[in-house]
Amino acid sequence: MTTLYDFEAQPMSGPPVPLRQYEGQVLLIVNTASACGFTPQFAGLEALHQQFAGRGLVVLGFPCNQFGGQDPGSNDEIASFCQLNYGVSFSVMAKIDVNGADAAPLYRWLTAEAPGILGTKAIKWNFTKFLIGRGGEVIRRYAPTDKPESLAQDIEAALAS
Repeated sequence: MTTLYDFEAQPMSGPPVPLRQYEGQVLLIVNTASACGFTPQFAGLEALHQQFAGRGLVVLGFPCNQFGGQDPGSNDEIASFCQLNYGVSFSVMAKIDVNGADAAPLYRWLTAEAPGILGTKAIKWNFTKFLIGRGGEVIRRYAPTDKPESLAQDIEAALAS
């Protein structure tokens, strides 16, 4: 059975990171953008990170420019934007594709494990969120319109299990 721990992610700099390093923790994985109507969700994601990191929550942001060209900057520009505008201290990885032939393997797996409405596998927009349990399994997929603070109860439950 495939789990999150079978994948790796590319940080903004340095070698790829095996996601196995997060084994036993709860993860919230989000495809982000710097110039989207949902961009203010960075503040809510940071609040979740601050509230729950000490109990085992890891928030991972994956910038993506596939939706309306809303994250055209370089990795350095994206990292600077997130830190300066939202005080982001959770990990923001290198920019990736989440749909199509060049979609990151992690996102191919996430969308297969937790399809969207009507079974669609594609990510529809920026700030689609995936909650991952301590065993590396996908617990739930959330729509871009789901505000980060609305996930707190599900995160609490995942941390308790």
